[in-house]
Amino acid sequence: MADILSKTNVFSSNFHHQNHKIRTWDSVSGENKSAHVSFKPFNVRSSSRSSFSNFSVRKVVAGRPNALKAAAGACNSKMSIGLKKAPGWWEKGLKTNMKEVEGPNDLVESLLNAGDQLVVVAFFSPGCGGCRALHPKICQLAEMNPDVQFLQVNYEEHKSMCYSLNVHVLPFFRFYRGAHGRLCSFSCTNATIKKFKDALAKHSPDRCSLGPTKGLEEKELAALAANKDLSFTYKQKTEQPMDVPGQEKILTASASVSNINSYPPLPLPRPLQSNTTSNAIKDTDNNTLITSGR
Repeated sequence: MADILSKTNVFSSNFHHQNHKIRTWDSVSGENKSAHVSFKPFNVRSSSRSSFSNFSVRKVVAGRPNALKAAAGACNSKMSIGLKKAPGWWEKGLKTNMKEVEGPNDLVESLLNAGDQLVVVAFFSPGCGGCRALHPKICQLAEMNPDVQFLQVNYEEHKSMCYSLNVHVLPFFRFYRGAHGRLCSFSCTNATIKKFKDALAKHSPDRCSLGPTKGLEEKELAALAANKDLSFTYKQKTEQPMDVPGQEKILTASASVSNINSYPPLPLPRPLQSNTTSNAIKDTDNNTLITSGR
């Protein structure tokens, strides 16, 4: 019965539009003999194939754009994930004593926490061909000198900080150590790598510097703090007066003089009442005048 009803839905349109000889099935099933179904026997196979083929084609065509969009989205996500995971040339071959600086605060803290250890600050740019060619040799030198700390500053990510530090040439290097602060600064390429090796050999021996670690200079710290593009704060140190030998004695002497002046005035001498005393005073006055005349 279900097969017959499905055939009626498929071929009912042909029955209304075409006038041909029709055969009827009197008894479709034993339960309902009054049901009659009409169809055109000669076009059953052709019409069924065309209708089902059209239905299947429409279904495939309607679902194809969604499938393409899903596949394209999956490809894009895989490509984006692959691009994010791919490291740059400046991230390859890094050693344990090499670190990339994240900002001015990180740079200042790294220099201050290094103590007497030699620190090499390397300024580079991902688009600089000289920086890229020099990077493998810097990694080799870092591996040969594990006691030296290498800090890498990406110029493209920290342009404003580099401007404040007066870095305008790449690749550029600065050497720092302990209380001495900056030791030297220069620019070199792969052809002039000897300059870097000489500076490393000169300043790499162990040294003990007296005083706290200096790091960046005062003017550099002030320039970083004045830069509005950077979230860096710096409070300048107040200069304390130096201890001068003998300064305490001078202060105590001045204090004693001030104390003397603060005493009450002395009483005036009383006038003499007798004539003898007045004559004695006159004699003394004459004597003094004579001596002064001589």
